[in-house]
Amino acid sequence: MRFLLPITLLAAAISFAFGLVLPLVRVERLFVFADEPSLLGIVSGLWAEGDIALAIVIALFSVIFPTMKLGVLYLAAYGGASGRVLIPDWFRALANWSMLDVVLVALVIFAAKTSGLATAFTKPGLWFFAASAVLTAMASALAKRQHP
Repeated sequence: MRFLLPITLLAAAISFAFGLVLPLVRVERLFVFADEPSLLGIVSGLWAEGDIALAIVIALFSVIFPTMKLGVLYLAAYGGASGRVLIPDWFRALANWSMLDVVLVALVIFAAKTSGLATAFTKPGLWFFAASAVLTAMASALAKRQHP
């Protein structure tokens, strides 16, 4: 069973990378205009339009925290001279925010569909991001099992 943690961590990291760069959602307005933003595109677009605070919050919870979480998991699984690294307490609080972006995008899709002004469809980036969150949670559980 020790082979599951490396495979899960690798799959989580790859899914996370795809979730950042692939389109999350396709929003069509008036049957003519369509947007397919990626997560990194959303953050850079908000920054460019002057919504710096929102861009920072989304970057923090969408890019920085998940990256830190994967890094801590890699350290917990493979780091340290003794082969054992303690997972900090703040890491557990960080785990609570794993699916925040997926829920927010789902709310945007729901709002677009119910408003009648636009239609929205999920794209692969959202699925990769969600898979990354689930795989990271699985890797965390496997790391805890290996290093109680």
